[in-house]
Order: sequence, then structure tokens, then C-alpha cells
Amino acid sequence: MDREIRLKRLHFRAHHRGVKEADLLIGGFFDAHGRSWDEAEMQVFEDLLEEQDVDIMAWAIGIEACPARYEGSIMAALKLLNYVKVPE
Repeated sequence: MDREIRLKRLHFRAHHRGVKEADLLIGGFFDAHGRSWDEAEMQVFEDLLEEQDVDIMAWAIGIEACPARYEGSIMAALKLLNYVKVPE
């Protein structure tokens, strides 16, 4: 699949989670980092999007242990939480 099409699909999926808080967390993370990812990182993010929002949010804020398959650069950046922009 073309990289631009794949990024557009990831953008949509990251911003349309069904819960506003998850849209802000996951969508904001994608906006801040998505364009810089290589193929392997995009695959990790695609796999992560298959998980439940509550699990992703728990891993990001550190109240649940993250599964080993997601540990790495993506999860480390997600845990920083410096990319969330709350609309006024």
C-alpha cells in the first residue's frame, strides 16, 4: 500500500476511536509522530489500534503494564503525553 494512503487510514482510525478522550490521546499522538515513523513503527501502531481504548490509555498513563509486543519507541513516546492538545 502507498505510504500516503496508509498514513491517511491511520489518521482516520486514530481520530475516530469512539470516545473523545481516546480521540485526543491516540489521535494527538498520531498527529505529533505519525509522519516520522518507518514501516515497522507504522505496523506497531496499526497493531496497537486493534486494542481497546481503555487498555491503550491505561498503558500510556502507566496504570497497567504494557504488553511486551508494544514496548519500544512507539510506547515510550505515547507515555510522554506531551502531544495532547485539549480544545478550548
